[in-house]
Amino acid sequence: MKTKVAIIGTVGLPAKYGGFETLAAHLVEELADTYDFTVYCSSKKYTKEERTESWKGAKLKYLPFDANGIQSIPYDTLSILHALFCSDVLLILGVAGAWLLPFVRLFTRKKIIISIDGIEWKRDKWSLPAKLYLWWAEKLAVRFSHIDISDNESIQDYTSLRYKTISRVIEYGADHTKVNLIPTSENIEKYPFLSGEYAVKVCRIEPENNVHTIVKVFSELPDRTLVLVGNWKNSQYGIDVKQQYSGFKNIHLLDPIYDQETIDLIRGNASVYIHGHSAGGTNPSLVEAMFLGLPIISNGVSYNRTTTEHQAFYFSNEEDLKNVLNEITKEDLRNCAVQMKKIAERRYTWKKIAKKYSQLIEETFTVNKKTNVYPVISKLDKKTLEKYHVGHLKNLQLFNNSNKTA
Repeated sequence: MKTKVAIIGTVGLPAKYGGFETLAAHLVEELADTYDFTVYCSSKKYTKEERTESWKGAKLKYLPFDANGIQSIPYDTLSILHALFCSDVLLILGVAGAWLLPFVRLFTRKKIIISIDGIEWKRDKWSLPAKLYLWWAEKLAVRFSHIDISDNESIQDYTSLRYKTISRVIEYGADHTKVNLIPTSENIEKYPFLSGEYAVKVCRIEPENNVHTIVKVFSELPDRTLVLVGNWKNSQYGIDVKQQYSGFKNIHLLDPIYDQETIDLIRGNASVYIHGHSAGGTNPSLVEAMFLGLPIISNGVSYNRTTTEHQAFYFSNEEDLKNVLNEITKEDLRNCAVQMKKIAERRYTWKKIAKKYSQLIEETFTVNKKTNVYPVISKLDKKTLEKYHVGHLKNLQLFNNSNKTA
């Protein structure tokens, strides 16, 4: 009998939204022969004609809520409750339904793996009540899961400092991207910028992705072209930014593009990728750009530096970005592109990512208690530790670099 695994917290399959959905799709594709998957989907994002009972061997269950925003709480909650009756392992992506986990641990023998999805409560898009809930839910997620996942070593540093336990680092894959696509005359007619040099960015249009910073800089550099793809209509922030900058001839603000070949055509033929994310962990659009062999100019927060192994170019404000764009040479860009591709091929492939998840699923059946960052001996009083010449163990927190969290 196959182990039954529920994937909870995504919009659904087939993937047409973001990183968690792409992750779910590739886990199913890589591991469906090993595990019996059930994936929970939002009926609000799929028409009746699009809703099927299964996808590539995974069962699909639809719930009448959005998977994101405030509705993610009932969406994840009902998904967890349903999964208790049909799954052995709950793979939960995000912490919205974490309030239920203490009861799952107390009254069932189900195994719980949860990805905390960066440090969600720090995102600017959330109101104060939402941030407080996510902060509390994150704590429950780490405490009551059998294994918690960080998608970036910097997030792992954060959880070790806050919770004194060790999370597992599993990033995202990027080898689903289509490389070396050459524009046709039809492509160029639709997207004229493909015939010249341009910078590109693909993201959700949110303040912490620093869209306003990037478009403002390019509005002051009329000889440089920017192509920015995102969901402009989903927030007042996006509507305002698009209205303010859509008149600039060198700035192309495109609506979301879900066709893989089209988005990779636009990204893959750019001269540089601009990554403005200042919150989260390993961002899927960043590792995809790396796999496409693009040089990267990135916001310099710790997550992005970790993802790019400190081999990209970094900025923290408008002046920094403008200076990088003005000073960077074509040779710099070529060298950076080579490094980004090497890192992506070494770290960000779906076969490697799926193997890590498979190992965690198997490990949940042997894990009873999480490993504490600090050994029990460090809890002894300082005099006793010094007696045995291990007084340094009283200051183990100094071995964690809190500056690496941002």
